[in-house]
This record gives sequence, structure tokens and C-alpha cells, in this order.
Amino acid sequence: MTTEEKNEALFVSLVMMFQAAAMQHMGKVKNPATDKVERNLDQAQMSIDLLDMLLTKTKNNLKPDAERFLKDVLQDLKLNYVDEISKDSSEQAKGDGA
Repeated sequence: MTTEEKNEALFVSLVMMFQAAAMQHMGKVKNPATDKVERNLDQAQMSIDLLDMLLTKTKNNLKPDAERFLKDVLQDLKLNYVDEISKDSSEQAKGDGA
């Protein structure tokens, strides 16, 4: 394996690590340490922000496939985050109307 191939694999692993953390913090998957679904949207936002920063800092320095992968992951995470925020808003609206 060349250094370039190794770095590409590490890049994908890094992105997937932040993706998994964000999904876990959004309550989309169980925390493997506790085997429970836990939500912390502030932490999910931090993981998304870190990936956004990575995209900005690596602009014009990634292969097209790697950039597309990162952008696709970010889009998916942002859509899931908005879904979770809207769940909170609708639950709060139900509570206010009762």
C-alpha cells in the first residue's frame, strides 16, 4: 500500500468516525459503550462542524471521490440533524398546546 492509498483510507476512516459520532449523538444509533440510545444535539453539531471545517481546509486538496464522499456524508448528517431539531420543536409545540 502506498502512502497516498494509506492516507486516503485514513481520511475515509476519519470522516466515518465523525459521522458515527454525530449519528450516535442524534440518537440515531445506540452508544456502543452503554448499549443505549442517547441524544446530545450539541455534540452532534460539533461533529458536523468539524467535518464542515475539514471540507473547507481541504478544498482543492482532495481527490474528487474523497471530496464527494465528504460532501455526501455532510449532507446526510445535516438532513438528519434538521429532522432531530424539528422533532424537538414539534414536541415542544405539543407541550405548549396542552
